[in-house]
Amino acid sequence: MGTFKKGILGGFSGTVGTVVGANWRSMDVMRSRPKSGNRTPTPMQLLQRKKFAAAIRFQNALRSMQSRLYGDNAGVQSRVNLAAAYLLKEVVDDDNGEVFLKMDKVLITKGELTGFEQLTVTTAAGQTLNFSWADNSNQNLASEDDFFGTAVYEEESETFYIQEGPEQRASGSATAVLPSQWKGKSVHVYAFFQNAAQNAACNSMYLGTAVVQ
Repeated sequence: MGTFKKGILGGFSGTVGTVVGANWRSMDVMRSRPKSGNRTPTPMQLLQRKKFAAAIRFQNALRSMQSRLYGDNAGVQSRVNLAAAYLLKEVVDDDNGEVFLKMDKVLITKGELTGFEQLTVTTAAGQTLNFSWADNSNQNLASEDDFFGTAVYEEESETFYIQEGPEQRASGSATAVLPSQWKGKSVHVYAFFQNAAQNAACNSMYLGTAVVQ
């Protein structure tokens, strides 16, 4: 793929002969037109497609949040693309062709904000999760007005419950009420802090599984 500042008639979008033009991340780019083929995909190619599809399904609900709270936009890759690359490399795996996710490796958010101290989660009736942590807002890269956030994943339905605030770091506790249809199901629980500007976060923390009451 190549970039250019001025084409014959300026930037263009679409196919001209064997060249495809587009605008990507505010840059005019050109690439060769892909060759069509009738080759049967190999087992390895099919497995990679399954892994990619699993990653996309998992990340879909997180894209909006990760566009603000995953790493930074330095370089060519966007924050969402950085999260997807990590997901494919570190989280998506297979066992004899069966694709699965290593849930303890998932990073919902990523950043330099100070994380949690003594974070715990307990379940209560009414599909409730109760979180508690030690206030460490006096530490470097931490502030008392950092917002608490949680992302809870129900694996059977492949869906997330996401909550951002309103509780803050200084409060030391937060509550999340999960969907009623999740009662009795096992869920994966993650937590994170984001700053008041909602454009930076700590590395999310995996709290393991919990059975919704």
